[in-house]
Amino acid sequence: MATHTITVFGGTGFLGRAIVRELVEAGHRVRVAARHPVRPGWVEAGDAVELVRADIRDAEDTAAALDGASGVVNAVSLYVESRDVRFRDIHVDAAGQLARLAQVAGVEHLIHVSGIGADPRSRSAYVRARAAGEAAVIEAFARATILRPSVLFGPGDAFLGALARLARLPVIPLFGRGETRLQPVHVVDVARAVDRLLGSHPPHQRLFELGGLEVLRYREILGQVLAHLECERPLVPVPFLLWHALALLAAPLPNPPLTRDQVFLMAQDNVASADLGGFATLDILPRSLRDSLPACLAHLETGTP
Repeated sequence: MATHTITVFGGTGFLGRAIVRELVEAGHRVRVAARHPVRPGWVEAGDAVELVRADIRDAEDTAAALDGASGVVNAVSLYVESRDVRFRDIHVDAAGQLARLAQVAGVEHLIHVSGIGADPRSRSAYVRARAAGEAAVIEAFARATILRPSVLFGPGDAFLGALARLARLPVIPLFGRGETRLQPVHVVDVARAVDRLLGSHPPHQRLFELGGLEVLRYREILGQVLAHLECERPLVPVPFLLWHALALLAAPLPNPPLTRDQVFLMAQDNVASADLGGFATLDILPRSLRDSLPACLAHLETGTP
């Protein structure tokens, strides 16, 4: 059984929680590093889980969280900018700093979670920051492994939860015609990939794109959710130009329900490349979306009669 200490930055987030649990169940000592760390409810006596209060932007906090760790996972993400925190702060500057400090600390394995589609030429500031973050990490820690998951789903997720809430509307607006191709991936499958990469015999590849079992159009995913909830709703195409206008109107709000970056993301296919490492490389068969829907949506109500 493995006994290495692994520090998981962002260990209280949606993906981070799944990674922490997977690593603990594999026998690792896990250090949860977060601004507000919380002991997971599933932890039992004998589980080696340590909580460390750390802001990934703070070099002193980061160095302390790395002390004595043989591996580190950066699962910190920022999806919406605020006046105080920008994409570059988290995805580029903090990620690069973490990689440099991990190199100095003698960490053996660094896994940096990015996302499919990371591209320095993207119109999306979020996507550009993801690409710049990957480059900063590799520059500081050449042996780092980059994980690019597709859209994450699982119990309590933001993706399927949002689609289920749409089912309360009399009609459901689509992004464009709903033809964008996605490859949703279960959060536990990504966590399993992290565990495999931190094992005693990890593959030689350093770049992985992790997509789920099926490639589906956005409207097909909506159809599966509606069928599971046993409700019928007309799907209405809405031009991306109108979505961008709505995002601009919402931008001044403290917590905008829609951003231009999210619209850009919904206009671009999010599918794993067959030319990069993937689940097959790690001998993992990912879960299907359809089979996972009962567990993922069990706690949600549509509000329909």
